[in-house]
This record gives sequence, structure tokens and C-alpha cells, in this order.
Amino acid sequence: MALLSQKKNRIIWLSGIVLLAGISVGLAPRLSAQGARKVDRIVVEKSKRTLTLMSGAESLKKYKVALGGQPIGPKDRQGDHKTPEGVYSVDAKNPNSQFYKALHISYPNQLDRANARKLGVSPGGDVEIHGLGSKWGWLGAKHRLTDWTDGCIALTNDEIDEIYPLIKVGTPVEIRP
Repeated sequence: MALLSQKKNRIIWLSGIVLLAGISVGLAPRLSAQGARKVDRIVVEKSKRTLTLMSGAESLKKYKVALGGQPIGPKDRQGDHKTPEGVYSVDAKNPNSQFYKALHISYPNQLDRANARKLGVSPGGDVEIHGLGSKWGWLGAKHRLTDWTDGCIALTNDEIDEIYPLIKVGTPVEIRP
């Protein structure tokens, strides 16, 4: 009787392993297909208050964002509270930003610096895609009720947690009006 019970347990155990292996093999193509869709560009549409993660021409995910306190028009000087417009890239990642986590954007570019020189002003800098920080994280999506940054692009802490590991330094960032 004990021998029969041991064989039964061994058969159940082996069946479980075979089942798990089959499930893993069935999921592998789906996981690798998802992994093939890497974020290769970020598109921000200021008028829609959206940030979209792109893979080629495919939109992978779209987020609602808050912008600089003066969201209309391109940033042209330090302190204007505008979010820049143009093509930039993520040039640094800061996991310990005061705004939780941050993706630093390569603003100002050459065009921005030339424009600021013509105006006789500093173009500013430190434009980031970031979360809310520990002090304001409790606001969550309510932070989007107003444009409040100094020119950055703000997401919730959960959203920047989702995006942060997907973005590599060098990823292009297109910011449209």
C-alpha cells in the first residue's frame, strides 16, 4: 500500500513538472515578442498633455502628464516655466532625484542656445521627465489638475517606476507643441 502511494505521489509530482514546463514553453514566444518591442523614442504632445512610449511607428503606452506652469510656446530662457519643444535625448538617469526618479533631457540643444544668445538670456537647463517625490507622491494622478513644474514633464511615482527601467540613456525625446 505504501509503495503504491509513493508511486502515485511521484506521478503527480512529475506531472506537475511537465505541466509547468509546457506552460513555460507556451509563454516563451509571447514574452520574447513583447521583449522585441523596445522603447526607442518618447513623444510628448504638450497640447494633449501626453507622453507616449514608441517602438518604431507603434505606440506602446500613453501617459497623461503635467508640464511647466507656462505650457504654451517653447522654452527660450531660464525661469520662464515653459517646457521646451524640439528633439532632445535622455542624457542621464537619476534614481535618487528630489522628484523621486528622473530622466534628464538634453535641453538646451544648439538651436536653443543660439536663440537664447540672440535674446541675451540664459537658456536654462535641468529639464527632466520625473515623478512627484516622496513629499507629493500621495497626490497621484491629481497632480495633473494643473501644470506645475518649472518646465519639466511630470508623471506619478508609479508611472515613472514603470517607465524608468525601459528607457536607456540616448533614447530620443520629441517634444511637440
